[in-house]
Amino acid sequence: MSFIADKQTLEDLNLLGRYKSHSISRLFDQTITNGGRQLLEQLFREPLTDAGLINERVRIFRYFGTKNLQLPFTNGEFSVMENYLRSSNGNFIETGWNITLKKLRSKLTASEEYSQVEAGCRQTIHLLQQFRKLIEGLEHEKNSPVAGELESIQQLFLHKNLQWLDEVKPGSAISLKQLISYDHCLRGKLQKEMKALVQLIFRFDVNIAVSGVATSKGFCYPRALPAGKQVMHITGLVHPLLARPVSNAAEFSSDNNVLFLTGANMAGKSTYMKSFGIAVYLAHMGFPVPAENMEFSVKDGIFSSINVPDDLEHGYSHFYAEVLRVKTVAQAVDSGKNLVVIFDELFKGTNVKDAYEATLSITEALSRHRNCFFIISTHIIEVGHALQTRSANIRFLFMPTVMNGNIPAYTYRLKEGITADRQGMMIIENEKILDLIRQG
Repeated sequence: MSFIADKQTLEDLNLLGRYKSHSISRLFDQTITNGGRQLLEQLFREPLTDAGLINERVRIFRYFGTKNLQLPFTNGEFSVMENYLRSSNGNFIETGWNITLKKLRSKLTASEEYSQVEAGCRQTIHLLQQFRKLIEGLEHEKNSPVAGELESIQQLFLHKNLQWLDEVKPGSAISLKQLISYDHCLRGKLQKEMKALVQLIFRFDVNIAVSGVATSKGFCYPRALPAGKQVMHITGLVHPLLARPVSNAAEFSSDNNVLFLTGANMAGKSTYMKSFGIAVYLAHMGFPVPAENMEFSVKDGIFSSINVPDDLEHGYSHFYAEVLRVKTVAQAVDSGKNLVVIFDELFKGTNVKDAYEATLSITEALSRHRNCFFIISTHIIEVGHALQTRSANIRFLFMPTVMNGNIPAYTYRLKEGITADRQGMMIIENEKILDLIRQG
């Protein structure tokens, strides 16, 4: 079963888009090869729902993180090899005839066909030699998570048709006869093996890139548990794109499956909720997460409602768009799926009385689905006080405001309880908006 994350959620959390500013996928895109980049994008679009598969991928990334490896070539160098291996010259006679003709044409017409074949072959040989050196120190680690792949590489380099590889020295001349022989081997006899090796290099590229980000950013490797455990425990959670983030924790179980979050504007509620959503998504990919520690039971998907726009095309107001979003999530929750749901300030597009009643009733109804975890934030603190007397499985946290005279400051650290902060008019007065209006 595929992990569920719809377009709205992906946009709320800014997960996808290698060309998109400050996207999470761009953060991890330290790949060298084009194929590695495409594989990374595929992984971002296909999170997992199997704890065993998630933990196995985590194990691979962790392994590469301990090795501090780097691919021994650039994207440009590897592209030459890829382009060279992409075509085949057929059997030995056809290969010899085609390369000989290219040689003749190069002498008669100054054609570059022969030099291109020679350059591609030479570059491929050089990269194969370099890649073999890279893995030589890994081949004897029988318990490594990539032992099978290392065995395949070792068998390739031991292949009887590749024993000439060390004969080619950097900068040495390659005769026509040698070029025909090498070319037929690489693009003929071993064509299937070379294609498999290229795909393996793509995987190595991704593993090196992702584990490198984990090391440089100090991310942790999550541990997945079966869905039936119904737990999520995160410590030291931060937003991965902030230069100086403040860490917090997140704790869920079937007995405490709702986090009700209050706090003033700019106190950090939305950032915390996005941080949590990003960590949940990355963990289900088997990727390192921006936290000190994370243990979680797998979920079927994640839904968020953080930046719900109006829909002018269909004539939907902001409030109606919010209602439709809540309906979509409610249907998914009611289907029995194990979900993570993030609602940032429900029903901002209507009056306070309706928003109070709707937030209270919907939060109370959702909380009964103990198989799902919810974070719901609001400015309407009265909702929190009402819920305290109705639902025992809701945890109440807030982002505090610290006053420096008349100037509000924010700690961005969660505290137990419901906020009592009301600084809206104070901020308006600090900006002297009323004075400006009166002067007018």
